[in-house]
Amino acid sequence: MSETPDISLILPAYNEAKTIAGTMAEATAYFGRRGLRWELIVAADGTDGTREAARQVGAGNGRIQVIGSELRGGKGRGIREGVALATGKIIGFADADNKVPITEFDKVWAVVQARAGLQEGPEVVIGSRALSDSQIERSQPWYRKAGGKVFRAVMRTAAGLPAIGDSQCGFKFFRRDAAKELFRRQRIDGYMFDVEILVLAARLGYRIQEVPVRWRDDRDSRLNLITGNLGNARDILRIRRMHSEVRAESTPAGSTATVR
Repeated sequence: MSETPDISLILPAYNEAKTIAGTMAEATAYFGRRGLRWELIVAADGTDGTREAARQVGAGNGRIQVIGSELRGGKGRGIREGVALATGKIIGFADADNKVPITEFDKVWAVVQARAGLQEGPEVVIGSRALSDSQIERSQPWYRKAGGKVFRAVMRTAAGLPAIGDSQCGFKFFRRDAAKELFRRQRIDGYMFDVEILVLAARLGYRIQEVPVRWRDDRDSRLNLITGNLGNARDILRIRRMHSEVRAESTPAGSTATVR
């Protein structure tokens, strides 16, 4: 690739063989309309056919990479490996099932552009379903919403997460230097990698800005409410234990994180 991409988008994908081609097409068409230089990295583990479908779409296109193996490594690991390969000025990820339409990147780009080159600009910009301007087109079932509220309260206390309205929305973007530093330190392979990244960002002094997004539940959650949340609870305790000594002075950012 002759020029540095403006954006590297990572799509973690599992059991998305029927939809991944459409998601990839939407993303690349959108970036083309915006006149942005882009690269797309699909991280697809497993034997469900998603990786093969993505490779078929990306065949012959040097801006598309498809990574992964038959062994399931987890969403956190897939994104970590994608970030290691990414070369864009902005590096981020979105869910492959399009819960947040890629056009919501307009809001991320507006923040990045407005703050470009300014010392006080945020290194981390994350989509949020919890802001007043957020649009929930199809809500989660009541039992998942109720369980989520309890889990978030416990999670903030146990992991030391800063006061972020929505830590789990799968639409997060980072300045390249911040992405490389954060994911170099990141260790959680499962769903709680989002929490780990935000805890690390706060401890390292990176500025975090939430932006409202349009979101819809697809009724296809892969998380078992009992066994999944038990695993998540163990990972949250690991996060606190692994990163308790991380401090802002160990990174060039060197300032107190803020959430807006």
